[in-house]
Amino acid sequence: MKSHVHQKEEEKLSWISLSLFGAGCTLGTGFFLGTSLAIHWSGLSVLVLLVLAAAGTYFVFGALAQMTAEDPKEGAFRTYAGEAFGPWAGFGSGWMYWSSEMLIMGSSLTALGLFSQFWFPKFPLWVFVAVYACIGLFIAALGAKGLTQTENVLAVIKLAATVAFIAIAAAACLGWLDVKITPQKITNEWFPHKIKGVWTGFIYAFFAFAGIEVMGLMAAKLKEPKDAVKSGRVMLLTVSTLYVVAIALILLLVPAAKLTPDESPLVKAMSSIGFTVVVHILNGILIIAGFSTMVASIYAITSMLVKLGEDGDAPKMFTKTWGKKNMPLYALGCTAAGLILSTLMALWMPKSLFEYVTTAGSLVLMYTWLLICITYIKKMKPTSWNRIKVWSAMVLILAAVAGTAMEKASRRGLLASIGLVVLIALITYIVNKVRKPRTSPSTEPSKS
Repeated sequence: MKSHVHQKEEEKLSWISLSLFGAGCTLGTGFFLGTSLAIHWSGLSVLVLLVLAAAGTYFVFGALAQMTAEDPKEGAFRTYAGEAFGPWAGFGSGWMYWSSEMLIMGSSLTALGLFSQFWFPKFPLWVFVAVYACIGLFIAALGAKGLTQTENVLAVIKLAATVAFIAIAAAACLGWLDVKITPQKITNEWFPHKIKGVWTGFIYAFFAFAGIEVMGLMAAKLKEPKDAVKSGRVMLLTVSTLYVVAIALILLLVPAAKLTPDESPLVKAMSSIGFTVVVHILNGILIIAGFSTMVASIYAITSMLVKLGEDGDAPKMFTKTWGKKNMPLYALGCTAAGLILSTLMALWMPKSLFEYVTTAGSLVLMYTWLLICITYIKKMKPTSWNRIKVWSAMVLILAAVAGTAMEKASRRGLLASIGLVVLIALITYIVNKVRKPRTSPSTEPSKS
């Protein structure tokens, strides 16, 4: 029986469609909400951090795209890691990615519920969380075609909203609008918390680009796999430009010290100039952004479970499908169970403790990016220039991760992420020792 992941789609993706899909995966709460922390810690220096994070992200995706162009395969970075280092790497990287996304998912669903309570404060939070989780699982079950169509529509909405924000904020800064504040009186600093603050804020700039690994998973479905690099270049250049321009305008309208992690910097900027109607629109965009990235992640980790099952790294039942759409019900059920557990943790655990968990999940995602770079060097034998780019990406990511040790709350998240990686490494070692020797994914018969 054909698996969900290996099911051939009637239509392959064009490079433009993949770019739009990538924008849908990337332009999420990491930017619309998470950049408030980057701005708070870094002040005006956040603009430099965003450029550096964009460069690092581009080099990481470039490495993944080149591997896809050379050898397009389902499972992407996990499959390539297994080919480069052996079955243990495929097992460990797959479960590391799944675990990181599960830890992040609870906070994403809770955030969606809180945004919705902005309009309907009397509705219980768990009702919103349950509704969003069910819709997300349904869209992911439709397969790659249904996902790309949904993501493309949501991407257009998010891009249009960001451009509209830039237009309104620029008009306010130029004095074309009758606003409550005078932009010229806002005096943000380059180093409000000195160099330590800039270093602390670096990781949040990287989090704004989280999602490119999902774009990498979909790159194997391109009509021309060699277009993956071009698709990523267009997407990242567009998104990075919007990020930098939007944040620059926010810094002209809002003191960095007044930004908090519970409020979007875009919403804060519109509130400061008295545009309450736009605040409601932006709240809707926050919901769309969070939901869009969550759905893409659900699809990615469910597909990863199926691939793990096919390669013997997870129970074989995850490969079983149902119906004309070949839905992987068991894999979806496992993802749903993970969603429930992650959400219960978000609702029941003390907020400070759960923040460590989500920080750990986000950092483990950064470790996945590091693994992509290491795999690329091992598998592709790149030219000197490409090697320099990949090593530069690794240095930037490691610098951002190390910056989390500068602040108490993120430091605990860093320790938790290291603990999670050690646990997965231990499980990987045990599994690799007890199971029968087998070949890496590159030498196994292909499945159709």
